[in-house]
Amino acid sequence: MENIHLLKGDITKMAVDAIVNAANSGLRGGGGVDGAIHRAGGPTIMDECRKIGGCPTGEAVITTAGLLPSKFVIHTVGPVWQGGGHNEEKLLSEAYRNSLKLAKKHDVTSIAFPNISTGVYGFPKKLAASIAVETTKMFLEENPSELITVTFVCFDDENYRIYKELLS
Repeated sequence: MENIHLLKGDITKMAVDAIVNAANSGLRGGGGVDGAIHRAGGPTIMDECRKIGGCPTGEAVITTAGLLPSKFVIHTVGPVWQGGGHNEEKLLSEAYRNSLKLAKKHDVTSIAFPNISTGVYGFPKKLAASIAVETTKMFLEENPSELITVTFVCFDDENYRIYKELLS
């Protein structure tokens, strides 16, 4: 699809309407993408997260982007991989879908996703990428009048290769 793109790089540098944060359920900041977004975006994002309070796995919430070049940060909580028998695939799909729904609600036309749940949460990278791409394609097909450009931003070579293969 022409409105799905792939980049290798730093999601905090993306000048899009919204970047997605792979957050924890307490919205407290942390390591990986979450920590990078909070460091680059400044204290405004954390202040808004504290007011929101939390976010269940598979759901998404939105804040301003603070000092980031994007307008918004959509915080979504992906599942921790527990071997595949705890609804992890459905919850990961819901994290992408709910992020896209929230983007649509806030008139976002360009959004950048990290590789949700594939870091310390241990989700198998190939399976996670497949879920991300299929969920995104399905959402865009179900919402053809929405002009949303989706960019998957991979920080590491392995995820980049996996996504490139899936998208070609």
